[in-house]
Amino acid sequence: MNEYLLEVEDLKIDYQTDLETVHAVNGISFTLEKGQTFGIVGETGAGKTTTALALLRLLPERTGKLRQGTIRFDGKDLLKQSLHDMQSLRGKRMAMIFQDPMTSLNPVMRVEDQIAEALMLHNTDGKGKAEIMARTDEVLELVGILPERKRDYPHQFSGGMKQRVVIAMALACEPELLIADEPTTALDVTIQAQVLSMIRELRDRLGMSMIMITHDLGIIAQTCDKVAVMYAGEFVESGTLEDIFTGEEHHPYTQGLFGSIPNLAVKTDRLNPIGGMVPDPTKLPEGCYFSPRCPHCMDICRQVHPQDVKRGTHTIKCHLFSEVTHG
Repeated sequence: MNEYLLEVEDLKIDYQTDLETVHAVNGISFTLEKGQTFGIVGETGAGKTTTALALLRLLPERTGKLRQGTIRFDGKDLLKQSLHDMQSLRGKRMAMIFQDPMTSLNPVMRVEDQIAEALMLHNTDGKGKAEIMARTDEVLELVGILPERKRDYPHQFSGGMKQRVVIAMALACEPELLIADEPTTALDVTIQAQVLSMIRELRDRLGMSMIMITHDLGIIAQTCDKVAVMYAGEFVESGTLEDIFTGEEHHPYTQGLFGSIPNLAVKTDRLNPIGGMVPDPTKLPEGCYFSPRCPHCMDICRQVHPQDVKRGTHTIKCHLFSEVTHG
């Protein structure tokens, strides 16, 4: 029996066009135990969604290129599985809540048909139509939608209700791994809290492992056991929730993320944003990718790409903490 449900090692992904190559993911590694929640946090364009799509092998065929790395799910190398095998896994054992519920749902299909589609595709037990529709009602109730609404179309639901439908589709076959790609981005604060509470409750009830992708450290704090901070396609810091939120040492980018959070206890006229912009992924800096924005930048940062510095469960990719820098 495998200790880890998911193992990702040295994953590198490019998007290639006739004009340029986008270096979207640049050598990330992580593991996920059964029943554990792993959070990936970072700015837009950091490579979070590309990582999620790679896990399900849903990268664009013509432009998305996985140039290095391995992905093992329950001991199986997913990169060596046939398309048929991957289709058997997706939805059944691995499922994803996509980022935008507005574009994740088919506008001309009733909600019950969209949920039942996954159940029929993975109907290995020979369930009849009545059983499948009963399961559809059960899943809708699970996410707080009355079964009477099952014959409605997506446009008849609010944004929060659409997100609940998307979650119901992902949970229909009770997957072992749920990937939630910014599941609350388009929702207001009240509905966001309800959806997050529901996801946590369902995760615990079904015993799922989960990958939570977000740009919101508050969501990470509420849902995750382990965390990775992603910047320019790589993990600049990773560790347990305690390492990231209560540890004394942090990557300058992580410090910047925490510094950008408003402190209601302190009166201030302005927020404290991270200066500069995320680097162009087609022309990444020679040294540390964060060096053009880093307040602690040294000469070595502009010349040499930093290596991971490990302190127990806590890992930081920064010259400030390396033995090379400090001699």
